[in-house]
Amino acid sequence: MRFKKFFIAPIKGYQYISRMLPGSCRYYPTCSEYAKWQFLFNRPDLAFAASALRILRCNQLFPGGIDYPVVRWSPPPPLRLCNPSSNRTDRKIAIQYWIVPRGGKRHLILKAFDD
Repeated sequence: MRFKKFFIAPIKGYQYISRMLPGSCRYYPTCSEYAKWQFLFNRPDLAFAASALRILRCNQLFPGGIDYPVVRWSPPPPLRLCNPSSNRTDRKIAIQYWIVPRGGKRHLILKAFDD
């Protein structure tokens, strides 16, 4: 987990500074958000490669549009998803990302927005 924070910290710093500048990314999610999601869900080497390719595509030669990160993900075992020792049924779960199957072990990562 510490390694993920190491790679994500510079991205968050860039996102903080870039809020003061006009938006120029041709994709949704932005290239920095895409890179952050890649580092959250992928190994660092795969995340670097995917982020670099995305940044190289973010120019006038490509049309842009919606381009969600594709990651390799295996779901956790069902017993890990719940806490059998807890009898509380009124707990709320905050969903941050939706993981949508794409085929095999490849999944799309979608950001969940609050109402």
